[in-house]
Amino acid sequence: MTSPRFEAESYARWRATVLGGLVERTETEVVFGLAGPLDGRRVLDVGAGDGTYALEAAARGAQVTALDAEQGMLDAARARAERRGVQVELQSGRAEDLPLAAGSFDVVLAITVLCFVPAAQLAVREMARVVAPGGRLVLGELGRHSVWAAERRMRGWLGSETWRGAHFWSRRELEELVRDADLRVADVRGAVFFPPSARAARVMARFEPILTRHHAPGAAFLALAADKPRR
Repeated sequence: MTSPRFEAESYARWRATVLGGLVERTETEVVFGLAGPLDGRRVLDVGAGDGTYALEAAARGAQVTALDAEQGMLDAARARAERRGVQVELQSGRAEDLPLAAGSFDVVLAITVLCFVPAAQLAVREMARVVAPGGRLVLGELGRHSVWAAERRMRGWLGSETWRGAHFWSRRELEELVRDADLRVADVRGAVFFPPSARAARVMARFEPILTRHHAPGAAFLALAADKPRR
């Protein structure tokens, strides 16, 4: 399987919808809750796309490197960074072969990357390699046991190139990935418990913090934090 090519415009269109905006805000809150304080920290965003998480990390005071394999995404991230007035270093590269020195970053983020990467185990090992001792990796992935996953699988069966080969993850699988990379699981949280409906999302979004806190089943988004031991 090869990773699907995304266009920056598709991200922008999704973000502009009511449902897309709610999903992005919900996921962003969970990811940065796990990442912790970022002021002055070195942050790498792997598979940065058009820069949503890289820009947010920079706005929180981090020294950010945004990495993506698609030049179009890096161009879009640069334009968004200029509009927002934040500094982000842009780097071309793939998750499975990071062109970066070992131990270069305090925090590494990889959000909805492994679902489209054939060699997920290798990618996580590479991310672990560039995390400094005492640093943290935060993964955000598409949950397997959700209405969203069922709908996306159906779209794949009907011919969607994007979803045909996507991998949806369980908590246990993500935990096994990071342990295999010699990282310690710190926390796993679920989010986006509402179905893919703007009307339902408006009603249910207010309950997200409670459902996340109580590890409710059915999350469309899973976020895991893992720490690299100090040696």
